[in-house]
Amino acid sequence: MVRKTISGLYERNGIWHIDKVVKGKRIQESTGASDREEAERYLIHLLENKRQESVYGVRSVRTFREAATKYLLECKEEDQSSIEVTATYLEQADPYIGDLPITHVDNESLKPFIKYMKTGGKLPSGKPKRPNKNRTVNIALQRIIRVLNVSHREYRDDQKRPWLDAVPNIRLLDEQADKRQPYPLTWDEQRILFDQLSPHLERMCLFKVNTGCREQEVCKLQWEWEVYVEELDTSVFIVPPNFGGRKKGSGVKNGEERVIILNDVAKSVIDGQRGIHKKWVFPYEGRAIHRMNDTAWDTATKAAAKKFLEKFGKPPHPLYATLRIHDLKHTFGRRLRAVNVGHEDRQVLLGHKTGSVTTHYSGAELKSLIDAANKISTVNGNTPTLTLLRRKAA
Repeated sequence: MVRKTISGLYERNGIWHIDKVVKGKRIQESTGASDREEAERYLIHLLENKRQESVYGVRSVRTFREAATKYLLECKEEDQSSIEVTATYLEQADPYIGDLPITHVDNESLKPFIKYMKTGGKLPSGKPKRPNKNRTVNIALQRIIRVLNVSHREYRDDQKRPWLDAVPNIRLLDEQADKRQPYPLTWDEQRILFDQLSPHLERMCLFKVNTGCREQEVCKLQWEWEVYVEELDTSVFIVPPNFGGRKKGSGVKNGEERVIILNDVAKSVIDGQRGIHKKWVFPYEGRAIHRMNDTAWDTATKAAAKKFLEKFGKPPHPLYATLRIHDLKHTFGRRLRAVNVGHEDRQVLLGHKTGSVTTHYSGAELKSLIDAANKISTVNGNTPTLTLLRRKAA
């Protein structure tokens, strides 16, 4: 006997969705299931809940998976730039809290998920997952809290009752407890490291350490952002706030336009890139690279640590062997401070939020910023003003 299937389900991108009219009301949502039978069970459960609500006034208790699915679909409709990141964290949380009623998601029920995030394991895809620091765990928890918040404030059942009466006070982790401290480079460390980099990555890093740009501002730097300043016979780059970073729609971190000031070293790097590509300043094989902090970078930092030991007869600081791309930005900022560049100018040069209209500068103001950035472009590495105090490694 042929098994009868339930109507109202259709498949899209490998996932079954509901589109069904029940007593004059249209239901449209994802089941979150790729298997037809599982999707049918979800639909039967949903229809029974609605019957209980309608006939007996019984209040349905939604699972966290139902709430998370509804939230992600709404984010997709609104074209939120962070939806992919949010979906990843909620997918990782699903095996631990997906089947729980949203009323049962609290500090206690989240402990296994937090342990998984902290210690690592395997992703739903089966790939290994590295342990996360408290900052990353908190980002995941904040996504979960957001789902609970909208379940309380926005989502309503057929009787106009909130899905969740109250949001529990979910505790976030102490981010300072395991936060990695920034590691600004000395001139010797920079020279050794840059010698280990491929020519393409070295040019990008040289530009980054002389401009204080973030990684994606370098990776996605475009020629159309260059603005020629005639009175100074030089140029700057103006990065739009929504240029898009690793994910489509993401952009400058503080949401403002970012002016990139070029000192002599950065300008020479830019001039050397002209004519290579019509769109991208730092193309690789005809396209913009996704990230600088990759396997090649990790290999170079480890090789640099060995070279340091060979040259100076002592091991480098442990953080030197695990240097991050973002440490180049910290290096730029520390060097500016070491040569007494004022706080306000440092904020502008680093692209930090200042509260002013950052792209409105006179020629004299731009010249002052260029002069400030040039203070670190020709400084000898042995200059006492650039000696950086370091905490001894434990």
